[in-house]
Amino acid sequence: MLHSIGLPQEEERVYRALVRLGSTTGPEVARQLGLGRRETAQLLDALENRGMISRGTGADGGYAVTPPTLAFGPALTAGRHALEQAEAAVAALTEEYRRGAAGQGRADLLEVVTGGEAIRHRFEQMQYGAQRELHTLVTAEPSVVREDEHQAEEHATVRGVRYQVVLEQAALERPSTTAELSAALGRTQLVRVVERLPCKLVVADRSVALMPLLGKDVETAGSEPAAVVVRAPGMVEALLSLFASVWDTARPLLLSASGTVEAEPQTEDPDETDLLLLSLMLTGLTDRAVAVRLGLGLRTVQRRVQRLMEVSEVTTRMQLGWHAFERGWVRR
Repeated sequence: MLHSIGLPQEEERVYRALVRLGSTTGPEVARQLGLGRRETAQLLDALENRGMISRGTGADGGYAVTPPTLAFGPALTAGRHALEQAEAAVAALTEEYRRGAAGQGRADLLEVVTGGEAIRHRFEQMQYGAQRELHTLVTAEPSVVREDEHQAEEHATVRGVRYQVVLEQAALERPSTTAELSAALGRTQLVRVVERLPCKLVVADRSVALMPLLGKDVETAGSEPAAVVVRAPGMVEALLSLFASVWDTARPLLLSASGTVEAEPQTEDPDETDLLLLSLMLTGLTDRAVAVRLGLGLRTVQRRVQRLMEVSEVTTRMQLGWHAFERGWVRR
């Protein structure tokens, strides 16, 4: 946690132990952390040199911690100052870029990116820079983004960025797709599936989009991949409308309790699982208990109930129960 302000992980462990234990000796710290005495002594010396702990004057040679506000205050102040300087430099560069692009009219609204590595880098930039949401269409064709690269995605979801992803049906046949989807759904991403997608697409914060510049036939002929970064508000809005129309026709992918990825039923009528879910729900079981009985994930049960409420055009679960009796979905 504190390595970003220059404190190595092992030294942080020792400091945290001293905060927890209060004034204590080196051997006790070693025992608490399961470290060797020599290694512990080296870490204590390093913390003492940083001014984060001090050696007591007593005969036991105990150590006391410097209060965190004093120990880390200078580093935090320096970090904030460095960040402010970096932000000012980026703002100045942005203004310089705008002035340089002014002579080119509106050329900055569309940017062509050529080469797999350049496209991959721009995609990562969009994820690291996103503040609120990302909308993505993922086709079955091989992508320039390697399958093992998910650091940017994980970083974005930790920051609270909301993902909406539509996946082409054929992409589910790739061996790594199930593991990827399980990880994505576990991070509460919203994923849906359709038979065919018109193109690949990424839109970040409704302000910038990335999509292929060349058609599928050109890409498969061995040409270097190319993509276009779109910042023109009107075009971004049109691409978001395309995404919304695809999203509305796609089926949600859900994660069961066993880790299996499953799609919601295509028909509006309840399937066998829905009927069992309704029967269990009407006995008074909680959503979690129903999920355990059916071997589904909790979010899967909640989404199925929500879908049944939408199909029934009701707003409460009590109304859903009455509707289920009236329609003959469950017996009295």
